Order: sequence, then structure tokens, then C-alpha cells
Amino acid sequence: MSKIQIEICLEDVQSVINAEKGGADRVELCSDLFEGGLTPTLGTFLVAQQNSKIPMQVMIRPRGGDFCYSDIEFSVMLKDIDIFKSHGATGIVFGILKADGEIDMERSREVVERAKPLSITFHRAFDMTKDGSSSLEKLIELGIDRVLTSGLEPTVPEGVDMLSLLVEQAGNRIIVMPGCGLHERNFTKMHQKIGAKEYHLMLPEYQNSLMQHRSDDILMGGVLRQSEYLIAHTGLDRVKGVCKMV
Repeated sequence: MSKIQIEICLEDVQSVINAEKGGADRVELCSDLFEGGLTPTLGTFLVAQQNSKIPMQVMIRPRGGDFCYSDIEFSVMLKDIDIFKSHGATGIVFGILKADGEIDMERSREVVERAKPLSITFHRAFDMTKDGSSSLEKLIELGIDRVLTSGLEPTVPEGVDMLSLLVEQAGNRIIVMPGCGLHERNFTKMHQKIGAKEYHLMLPEYQNSLMQHRSDDILMGGVLRQSEYLIAHTGLDRVKGVCKMV
């Protein structure tokens, strides 16, 4: 039996370094995880590349919100794929839907052709589709390597039954990678129920800001954001803990 692969979702260079030191197999590099992950800056990617050798899947998502994109937004996605591909990304992560909740096959096919031969992940836009089984078959038809999913539910623990069915349906045709709501306290139990080959986790630790002068009543991202004085990085020991379980 091949080793279970662990992918860590993160948004900064120190987190990439910590994920690699902790034993992760791969990272998904994003920006703005509060929005569910957007395209990172090229600078972040290049400095991470200079400081680590871990494979990096780069998020290609031009904005927060839904996954039904305008022509201009789609053009941005294609340009970002070109940029990160030319700078040595291991793979890309994307998801595009039509207004009716179906996978946008035409645009997705263009993304796949543009990104080849990079590894390609279809992200949790999959969880917003109308039917998981038929959507999985469409991704297989597209030749996508893996799908990140919580089983069409908010979290993996809630979608565990659907995830088990998707893993069985997929067989060796595509990798079903459970993600969202996984951590060191439930990982073993979830794996025993799902039996996937790869898992996607976000394992942050929070540090207090070094700022001495603080304006606590001002939030750069609005009232729904976390405090500017809590800084999140991937927790090295948390990654080690999960990787020891596999």
C-alpha cells in the first residue's frame, strides 16, 4: 500500500517552510484563506520556492464569492496559469461552474490544456455542484488529476458518507482528496471511514503581533475579519502530528 499523501493549505512563506519541515508531501499555496483561498502573489511563490523544495500547487482564483466567472475574470485565470507555470509551479488548483450549478466543461477544458503538463486539482467548487456523482465523471472526462471536496457538505465529518462513495466511484481514475474540517484530532477516524489516498488540511497556529501601538477599533478587512494583531502560520508541530499518523 502506498503512503497516504498529506497536502497543507497555506498562504505565506513561513507556512510553506513549516509544512515541509513537518513532513507534508505537498502544499496548496493561496492568499486570503479567510475568503477560502485566492491566487497568491508571484513574489510569495518565488520566495517560497527559494526557501523550500516541497511541491507547490498554486490556487488560481481571481476573487472571493462564487465560481461563475466573467470573461475578464477567466482571462485573468489563464494569465495567472501562464505566469506560475513559467516560474516552475508543480500544479494549479481551480474550479469553474456555470450558473446552473454544473461544471463549466468548455472553460475547464481550456484550463487543463493551458496548464498541462502540471498537476491539476479541481477545488471545492465541486461541493457547490448539483450532483457529486455526475460531476466526478465530468472531471474524469476532463483528465483532471484530483478533486478537493468535503463531500458536498460544509466539512469532511459531515460529508463522510458521500466521500466514501466518491472514493469508491473514482477508483484509480481520479484522486478524491477530502479537505475542510480535518485536523489531528479527527484525522485517523475520518481516514478509517473514507479510505482516501490523499488528504488536505489547514493547520494554523496563531501568534500575537509584535506591534506595541495598537488601534483595536480599526480593522483593515471590516468587522467580520480576525484581529490584525493575531498572525497565523502553519503549525510545525501540528503538521508533524498528522504526518506521524500516516
